Amino acid sequence: MKFPLSGLLAAAALALSVSVPVSAQIVVGQTSGFSGPVAASVKELTEGARLYFDAVNAAGGVNGQKIELISLDDKFDPKVAAENARQLVTEKNVIALFLTRGTPHTEAILPLLAQHKVPLVAPSTGAMVLHKPVNPYVFNVRATYQREAERAVRHLSLIGQDRIAILQVDDSFGNDVAAGADAGFEGVGKKPVVKLAFDRTKPDFSQAAPAIVKADAQSVLIIGSANAVVDATKALRALGSRATIVTVSNNASTGFIKQMGPLGHGTIVTQVFPYERSMSAPIVKEAADLARAKGMDGVSPAHMEGFSAAKVLVEGLKRTNGKFTRQALTAALNTMQKVDLGGMELSFSANDHTGLVYTDMSIISEDGKFRR
Repeated sequence: MKFPLSGLLAAAALALSVSVPVSAQIVVGQTSGFSGPVAASVKELTEGARLYFDAVNAAGGVNGQKIELISLDDKFDPKVAAENARQLVTEKNVIALFLTRGTPHTEAILPLLAQHKVPLVAPSTGAMVLHKPVNPYVFNVRATYQREAERAVRHLSLIGQDRIAILQVDDSFGNDVAAGADAGFEGVGKKPVVKLAFDRTKPDFSQAAPAIVKADAQSVLIIGSANAVVDATKALRALGSRATIVTVSNNASTGFIKQMGPLGHGTIVTQVFPYERSMSAPIVKEAADLARAKGMDGVSPAHMEGFSAAKVLVEGLKRTNGKFTRQALTAALNTMQKVDLGGMELSFSANDHTGLVYTDMSIISEDGKFRR
């Protein structure tokens, strides 16, 4: 029996469509606040990640397949973050979620991870809830907020600042960071002179600022988004307070420095990655060289977090040996023991998904730079 040529070609095409993947790309999904109060740092985080992904793709990808990052804006709203994640997992069929931003926002997608057994790599939050107990699908690539806050309080005590105030956002992120600060106070045998909270969606410092001034605080640990820290600082300065402003690494971006403007000078910001101007750290030099090649004016701490996150994800993908499935990636990530990212050693196991524990202190200089 003879078949027309067109029929043979159609049959061949059908056979190819069955045996060859429709897409030659590894699809990774991100939901984060590209608009709203954390937009500046989210932009830098993602730029840092794309620096590394672009370099990997230019070199042929992973096992010959390119990495595609699909980024959706959740406007820093946990409900939108959950819906974005659902779309990425069920409609875009991403192999992993990546670089989410915000503690309540990441918590909102945890049920989805368990339901679809999809790994989340490098959530940009140091929330303890993502570390203990170990979530089998969450792989952290940064130290905890509690570790940062504890170190900040100990540092302030060491330099003679005994009257420390805490001003925190009233949500799971704020409570988590404050728990670390409490540990710091306990370690130095002190207590905050005042501890206050503000609403995340409608921050109002009209009562908190006068209370902090009345307590004669020497320093104020402000736990919140960049916008909140800026507004709280303005409220304090308007009342004549010269207290040192301290915040944690969720605000470690050049965008935050720009938002602070002249108020930024002297602000202390905890850091969870090596100094972005120290070329002695191989990972910093690698990122800086790639940034320079793209015409960027150096890298920020947020760029370094995104860059490091991308390196970890790519290393996990390489360890799947070409089996680009969620299950294979999750298993591969758990094999990453003492992996050198370039002067930083990262380890995962089935019983520990913390990844890195590096913490440091920085201060914003008069010329608008992080100094260590």
